[in-house]
Amino acid sequence: MEEKRNSFSSTLGFVLAAAGSAVGLGNIWRFPYLAAKDGGGLFLVIYIILALTFGFTLLISEVCIGRKTKQSSLTAYGKLHKGFGWVGIFSAVVPFLILPYYCIIGGWVLKYAIAFLTGQGAAAAQDGYFTNFITDQYQPIIFDIVFLAATGFVIFRGVNKGIEAISKVLMPILFVLVIGIAVFSVTIHSDETGRSGLDGLKIYLIPNFEGLKAQDYLVVTMDAMGQLFYSISVAMGIMVTYGSYFKDDANLTSSVNQIELFDTIVAFLAGVMIIPAVYVFMGTEGMSAGPGLMFVALPKVFEAMGPVGQIFGAVFFIMVLFAALTSAMSVLEAVVSGLIDKFGMSRHKATVLECVVALAIGIVICLGYNVFYFEKTLPNGASAQILDIVDYLANNILMPIVAISTCILIGWVVKPDTVINEATRNGERFGRKGLYIVMIKFVAPVLLLVLFAGSLGLI
Repeated sequence: MEEKRNSFSSTLGFVLAAAGSAVGLGNIWRFPYLAAKDGGGLFLVIYIILALTFGFTLLISEVCIGRKTKQSSLTAYGKLHKGFGWVGIFSAVVPFLILPYYCIIGGWVLKYAIAFLTGQGAAAAQDGYFTNFITDQYQPIIFDIVFLAATGFVIFRGVNKGIEAISKVLMPILFVLVIGIAVFSVTIHSDETGRSGLDGLKIYLIPNFEGLKAQDYLVVTMDAMGQLFYSISVAMGIMVTYGSYFKDDANLTSSVNQIELFDTIVAFLAGVMIIPAVYVFMGTEGMSAGPGLMFVALPKVFEAMGPVGQIFGAVFFIMVLFAALTSAMSVLEAVVSGLIDKFGMSRHKATVLECVVALAIGIVICLGYNVFYFEKTLPNGASAQILDIVDYLANNILMPIVAISTCILIGWVVKPDTVINEATRNGERFGRKGLYIVMIKFVAPVLLLVLFAGSLGLI
């Protein structure tokens, strides 16, 4: 058992690590797809409003729970209130379920990064390339092992030498790459299609209200909230765990504001990176590629760019790889920290144990596209294989339950002052105090219940 709990050596280290967790695959492929689907600017406006209200409420609550209890999520909820210990268990199961398939998708990104770096971008753009890869019996497992090993190595090194050190290097590089790709995407022009990146940017930024009914506004709001919920890494034990490493004398509210800002800027820039480029070469139809946008539609866009597309594709997938790694680190840390706090394991033993288990589950998920292939319709109407079922269980069932329970615990049981007092323990100003109280007690639980009902196919 560790005698002294690790902590981030600086506020910057905490912010970059937490932002690294928040900025992941969800921001980069899901945000642009939803923005394109939901009328561009309209989705953006609703997302930003929710980030400043709903997102802020959940984020600061979890960070405060972590710092106040100095425990990972597995044990923090029970320490805050004995009757809510089960929430800690649920919140610890979420990253346990997410890690295996997140590392598989990280392996997919690694495969594409290598393809573009080695001049195989044209091959990656061919029809069937992605399907042939994920249905192969061995390749996805090999790439999963490499990505999982890299993630495990960082966590094995600890909070300061691992998470903080790598976040301080990768996050600034990631941000520079995101800005560079976004600028390039806007400046693209195709003589063949007659469209420019600026045309695509207008589609992204200017709200489209044409033919929208009241029901459509509800769909856009639920999409934006679902995206935000996943994007900021709440309800999966991560922010509670990272909060437990946050120093008592550091400014917590300021740090949460910075995480919120960083995550929103990168999500916005992800749209600027992808939507103009896809629009130039594939029109509005290309933007409806959904989850296949990153692995199917974008390689075709890079191929259509000519020789420069090979470079652009390599830079893009390296950037996505960094984003995936910083998020996977936080997911693994949430599990490892729980094993350390609950069972007194050493960090090294906990990391190795969890990586072995994640690999075993990951192999089963990889084989779900060949040996164990089947299709099942989920309650929300989506068609699913093993990966989708595990994702649905973690994101659509357990995470809303954890988030709703957190709102009840803070809003009604231990009261909002528990979080407010923790956030202002050094005399800091809590700028959205009134808003926070209303959100945690009333608005957030209702929004989460609606989101949960949608996940269950009830609305």
